[in-house]
Amino acid sequence: MKKIFLTLIVVSALCSCKPSGTATASKSKVETIDVAINLIEIKDDKVMVTVTAPKFSTEEVTYSMPKIVPGTYSEDDYGKYIDDFKAFDNKGIVLPTTKSDENTWIIKDAKNVAKVTYLVNDTFDTEKGSGFGNDDIFSPAGTNIDADKNFMLNMHGFVGYFQDKKDLHYNVTISHPETLWGATSMTDLDASTTNDIFKTSRYAELVENPIMYAKPDYTTFTVDGMEILIGVYSPTGKVTAESITPEMKSMMTAQKTFLGKINATKKYTVLLYLSTMTATDAKGFGALEHPTATTVVMPEMLPKEELLKSMIDVVSHEFFHIVTPLSVHSKEIHDFDYNAPKMSQHLWMYEGVTEYFANLFQINQGLITEDDFYKRMAEKIERANAMNDTMPFTTMSTNVLTEPYKEQYLNVYEKGALIGMCLDIIIREKSNGERGILDLMQKLSNEYGASKPFNDNELFAKITTFTYPEVGAFLEKHVAGETPIPYDLYLSKVGITKTTKKEPTNVFLKGQMPYITVDQQTKEIIVIPNMELNDFYKNLDLKGGDILVAINDKPYSLENIYEMITVSQTWKEGDAITVKIKRNGNEKLLKGIVKLPYEDKEGLSYTDTTKKAQKEAWLKG
Repeated sequence: MKKIFLTLIVVSALCSCKPSGTATASKSKVETIDVAINLIEIKDDKVMVTVTAPKFSTEEVTYSMPKIVPGTYSEDDYGKYIDDFKAFDNKGIVLPTTKSDENTWIIKDAKNVAKVTYLVNDTFDTEKGSGFGNDDIFSPAGTNIDADKNFMLNMHGFVGYFQDKKDLHYNVTISHPETLWGATSMTDLDASTTNDIFKTSRYAELVENPIMYAKPDYTTFTVDGMEILIGVYSPTGKVTAESITPEMKSMMTAQKTFLGKINATKKYTVLLYLSTMTATDAKGFGALEHPTATTVVMPEMLPKEELLKSMIDVVSHEFFHIVTPLSVHSKEIHDFDYNAPKMSQHLWMYEGVTEYFANLFQINQGLITEDDFYKRMAEKIERANAMNDTMPFTTMSTNVLTEPYKEQYLNVYEKGALIGMCLDIIIREKSNGERGILDLMQKLSNEYGASKPFNDNELFAKITTFTYPEVGAFLEKHVAGETPIPYDLYLSKVGITKTTKKEPTNVFLKGQMPYITVDQQTKEIIVIPNMELNDFYKNLDLKGGDILVAINDKPYSLENIYEMITVSQTWKEGDAITVKIKRNGNEKLLKGIVKLPYEDKEGLSYTDTTKKAQKEAWLKG
């Protein structure tokens, strides 16, 4: 999973994700769980779900919605979005049920249960913030119910499981308006335009196959034998699948070229939901990966350039999860317990190596410059150093659902990626540039694969046998141990050293302190009074208390403040600019040029030319 926080602090990319086992049920099992989801008759913004029960031999049985889904690393309690749960016998008589916790119902007289029914509320309606650091469900892991317009079906939000029956086949029938089409990696087995039928081998496979119903807006293309589907829901029609496909195709072609022999899936779907940012719409931006799909949520107001930049970052991260944890994962991931999960030690690999690949492939395939790549790694070092650098990563990973480890989770995308970088450099050094961490992941994928999980405590030894003793020593000391990583030491092996440069900063921020605020009643954007303003404001004669009405003839308010912030990231020193303000009740037009604020910032540069061969093997090998 990868989260993007669009706040006044910066439009910056952070991340998170989602694995799954794909083993099929035994051929000897012929029972199925039949599910009907009704998207036509919406009741009070709720969807009716009917689940036909298999045979039970016990006096009572439980039906559960997930407390957590793998890869989100948060307890979300999807059961709290379920209303009016009922169980029936084959004569339609209601059976006694009790709710034992937020996510589980106990059904009495289980031998006679024929079906259960319930109503599902969507999660988008209840979101208050970004989905991080509060009780919100991260939007790409959530659900949307907007009758006749859009349904985001992350299946774990609609379908649960009976006790001890998760490995039965699931047959799901979805009735939907004729005007809506379901984008998914699953195959619809019904030719009807108002009815879809999907079959999966077990519950884990079902919840890993999201479906987005909307007015048909999609493209398909093939990359190296993999069929790619891009499905888009844009409320105003501002963005279409066709408008973003060229960049998505270029990116995914580069990813497939980078991966080489690793090829874990034949179909991959990207579901892009664009939020209006209204009170009842999604507010948690980023993406959530599945073995054959990625759900992405972004604000519709983003300028196209910024949307594509964010899409490349988050979708490339999610796509690389086809390496790990899809092809390489532990038993904790493979046999995931949705209501009492045991977490794996190896988030450094699932999320960290994945995030490293999402950056490395871009320099490897010429999508970004070397300086861009060094800047990204320098920023990761800065953010990682701001977190607990002595907490063993394996300990944090195992206990990530509880404090104080939970608050360190985001370090999987910072220090986790840097662990991947250092391992890559070590392997390149010891193999004289012939191999890197991608070669290691290919070996692990061949050793295990989607249906063969490893034991958590055996992974380091296996990695060492595939690489070098120095790799094993690094893992024990810096991943399982408390010793901080000496990044300078490893970067010097490829000619990279720490430097200090003057870098332009955000015109609306001073560190963590914004220069602007919003009047919640009028929705006007105001320059904060009594604050020392930077050169951007001084050069344009902007003053504290000024209301920003429009910039370059574009009106701005609370409704599109994120667009203003993201556009400001594209301003260059000396660009012509006009700012319409309201000062003391009078409108005034200020004209001038952009003068950016600068600050000294530590970065990375290639300075040791004697290490050119090592650097080229690292970045281009």
